[in-house]
Amino acid sequence: MAVERFPVEGGHIMMFARAVGDPHPAYHGAITGTPAIAPPTFVWAADHYDPDSAVRPKPDEPWLGSGATPSGAPPADGAGLGLHAEQRYEYHRPVREGDVLSAVDRPGRTWRKEGRRGGALTFTEKITEYRDQEGEPVVTATMVTVTTSTTVGAGG
Repeated sequence: MAVERFPVEGGHIMMFARAVGDPHPAYHGAITGTPAIAPPTFVWAADHYDPDSAVRPKPDEPWLGSGATPSGAPPADGAGLGLHAEQRYEYHRPVREGDVLSAVDRPGRTWRKEGRRGGALTFTEKITEYRDQEGEPVVTATMVTVTTSTTVGAGG
């Protein structure tokens, strides 16, 4: 993901907080009369501003969806075939209503372990840095995915 412009809007924060079931008043700026503060995992919503995001549905194109089985074919580049193993956030300051964030990805570490059923496991970090309209860091998100060297359950 490389989102150039992710406007943080009060209504978007409120709907995200509702979706995750968190009624904290800090997420409802219109009610408190102060700019809303975004919930901790809110920066994931940046995918909605990235036209190339694999998780963003596109008209007339198969989509992996979010159900138990995909509603379309997986992307040719293999995205979506690993397991999302971990997510960490380092906050440099809260995400606030009125911010305009940009996001830039960079690779992190890669390491391997021997698995019991799926052969070698490869763990890969992707680091996304979110900066505000002044270029100041706001959040650094680190996602870890794991892929197996063989199909789990094959031959056994």
